[in-house]
Amino acid sequence: MATKEITSADVAEKVDSKVIAKNADHSDGSSAHTQSSSPVAEKPKQTWRSYFWDTFDKSPEERRFLFKLDAVILTFASLGYFIKYLDQVNVNSAFVSGMKEDLGLYGNELNYMVTCWTVGYVIGEVPSNMLLTKVRPSIWIPACEVVWSVLTILLSKCKNAQQIYVLRFFIGLAESAFYPGMQYVIGYRKDELAKRSCIFHASGAIGTMFSGYLMSATYNLDGRDGYKGWQWLFIINTIISLPIAIAGFFVFPDVPEITRAWWLTKDEVVLAKKRMELEGRASRGTYTKAKFRKIFSSWHIYTLTLLYIFFNNGTGYGSQPAFSLWLKQQGYGITAINSYPTIAAAITVLFTYIYAWTSDSLFKGARWPAMVFSGVVNIITNTSLAVWDIPLGWKWTCYIIGSIGGGISGLTFAWAHEICSDDNEERALVVGAMNEMAYVVQAWLPLIIWQQVDAPQYHKGFVTMVFIAAGLIVTSLTIRVLHHRELAKKMQSTSLE
Repeated sequence: MATKEITSADVAEKVDSKVIAKNADHSDGSSAHTQSSSPVAEKPKQTWRSYFWDTFDKSPEERRFLFKLDAVILTFASLGYFIKYLDQVNVNSAFVSGMKEDLGLYGNELNYMVTCWTVGYVIGEVPSNMLLTKVRPSIWIPACEVVWSVLTILLSKCKNAQQIYVLRFFIGLAESAFYPGMQYVIGYRKDELAKRSCIFHASGAIGTMFSGYLMSATYNLDGRDGYKGWQWLFIINTIISLPIAIAGFFVFPDVPEITRAWWLTKDEVVLAKKRMELEGRASRGTYTKAKFRKIFSSWHIYTLTLLYIFFNNGTGYGSQPAFSLWLKQQGYGITAINSYPTIAAAITVLFTYIYAWTSDSLFKGARWPAMVFSGVVNIITNTSLAVWDIPLGWKWTCYIIGSIGGGISGLTFAWAHEICSDDNEERALVVGAMNEMAYVVQAWLPLIIWQQVDAPQYHKGFVTMVFIAAGLIVTSLTIRVLHHRELAKKMQSTSLE
């Protein structure tokens, strides 16, 4: 298997080398000298040091540029994703910490709250990502962050479930811009993408962890200034989120061809454009009928979207706090109910990093091994929870390791960027469609298999997860085969020119 993956990578490199060599035939001696002395290597050099961090093998100029890019865009992306998840999952923490009893939510109201958020997210996602090809991301993304941060504090004033439904819809609508938008603008090369994409995605699990810790802390404010502990959670969420959102207006760099970031020099902007050219990353263009026909006649949009549907709906228990609700049934207190599930989130963070580093090093850039592994783990844990009457220690283990499949999210998008790198508009539409359709399914599936009234023994949910995990494995292997064939055809057509 390893040999085939190396061969696949070599195919892509041969294609790029052929194009570069062909262009070089028309260059004079001066331009050839300039290219040879370029701070950006046509084929990124990789030694054992790259397995730890890829910048060790870059030129001093490129190292300096990547340091700035990591310090700003990776930090902002991670903080943004952190507050997105913090503001997205806080309703679960509040629900198990008094909101259910205070507002009389004894039916499937939590399911409807999640669905309202999901519907807003679905409606806004693809239009938002298409707007990013016309509107500066440095304006659009921070503006949406400000909106959802302000709406979050209003949840503290809700007196019934209907008010929460409305606010959750608009929070989801605002949050729809961030995740696919960051995937679209992220400006890294293939050898850099997986690690950074997974660091970005790990911040979502960290946001989930922090929400649990924050709820445990704010519960001590119960009764302060007339607010319940769960209401203080929403207030403090906004206090944390709003400054991060506002900072985005000043530091977000846009994509290389239109950036006006004050922290990048002119030479570094040129270097950024050169890096994307060598990567085969197309510049911004226009959507035409021919473009849409090309996109929708390719296997890319269908298989990559199906892959992400299986991923997104195969982990996280349909956005229900399954572990917390089981702990509550077992008689644990508020602190334990909010704190113990953070162990599962911490394990997810750890495996996110493991997936990224092994994908770039041990598996030579292959993305599918991590997906197959996480699918197998999901089959084992969800089969056990579907049985339910299992040893207590094993049930704890299933809940703690059952979310490690969430760590492959970064790899799925890294794979999509690599497969769609030749067409900027296809890349934007595919990335948006992946997230869009995954949440379309998430809008209705939990209402059937993760009903609040079944908690904590979600038998239908656990059984369904087994089949979704199997679908994830089959789809990832199918994409691997199709991508190899596409690379081989690309090399063959280039060699004939």
